[in-house]
This record gives sequence, C-alpha cells and structure tokens, in this order.
Amino acid sequence: MTPDPRPEPDAFEAALRAALAAAEGAADAEAALHALARVAHRCLGDPRAEVRPGERDYRIAGVFLVTPDGRYNMLVGNVGFPPEQRRLMIPIGWNHPGAVVATGRSILIRDTDAEAGRFRQFLKSSRMGSSLYAPIRAGGSLIGQIVAAAQARFCYDTKDLVRIELLAAAAGLAWTATQGAAWLAGDYPAPDAWRAEDHVKGEAIA
Repeated sequence: MTPDPRPEPDAFEAALRAALAAAEGAADAEAALHALARVAHRCLGDPRAEVRPGERDYRIAGVFLVTPDGRYNMLVGNVGFPPEQRRLMIPIGWNHPGAVVATGRSILIRDTDAEAGRFRQFLKSSRMGSSLYAPIRAGGSLIGQIVAAAQARFCYDTKDLVRIELLAAAAGLAWTATQGAAWLAGDYPAPDAWRAEDHVKGEAIA
C-alpha cells in the first residue's frame, strides 16, 4: 500500500501549534486568521493529485466572515487569492459558503465537476477541482468559515475534513482572543470590496 503523503499527525499538530503561537502575537484578528489559513494551504490535501492528467498544484485557503449586517460571507486572511479579491464578498445565501452558514455543517467536495451545477467558481484565477469548508464558532455563534480549495480534483478527503475542522476550532479561539468582532466592525464595509454579484452568477441556498 502506498503511504499517505499528507503530513503525519505530529507534523500537522506542530504546524497548528506554531500557527496558534503566531495568532497569539498577531497585530489583529485578520493576521491571526491568516496564520491558520496558511496551515490549511500547506498541510491539507494529497500532493499526488496534481500528477493526474489535466491537474496542477494550485491551492488557496482563507476565512470567510459573516459581515455585521448579515449580507455577505467576506474573505479575510487569504492565501493564494488574486490581490483584487482580497475582500471577496459572496452574498450570504449563495452556494456552498451559504450552505455552511445555513446548516452550520462542514462540507467536503472531492470533485467539483460532480456537483451538477451547484458549484460556482468565485476565484478569478482558476476553477478549483476540490474544496473544503468548516464553520467557525465563537461566543456560541457561527461567525464564519475556513476554506481550502485545490485545482486538482480528489485532492481532499475525510482526513483533511477532520483537520480543517480543528483549524476552524482554533480560529474561533483566535477570534475571541483578538477581539475579532471589534476589528470586523472597523473593517467593514471595505473600500476594495469585490462583490460576487457584480461578476459571477450564483445560486441561493433554498
């Protein structure tokens, strides 16, 4: 049997501990969340997925926060998104990010081609082949979600889902420790907001 090439549990735990230490000393809530998004970007997914025909090693990660007015899932602390999408804003009921908000449950999509039109590509630079979403809770409320996506299909599996849920739990702690709600109130609405409804056709969650 071919060994699983994902980082061993001890290596992932070390990366998570380092990210929590970075979050503790972060300048603000976004910097703290960015430290955790870097772990999602670096430590999740099967690196062998890129060698399949038609695939390549291109990944992104970040956190979407529910905006204070409840209208959007807003991107913060991203890794790999185009600069102009630094504040990507997806209407709160759209597509898989909307489903996470509506249900409070994580989502694993192994192959976005199999989503029968439900998957929408909000990233400008590439259509992603597989993705993960895990809700972030703080103070008893869902405040956002941490996401990871890869261009290669079948990059993520249930092991990655468990790990991103651990990152989501850590993000909730970091949010509280850095007074995230106060930071978000000062950042929103961002002057460089990239509103998905102006660029992409989405699908509301029923």
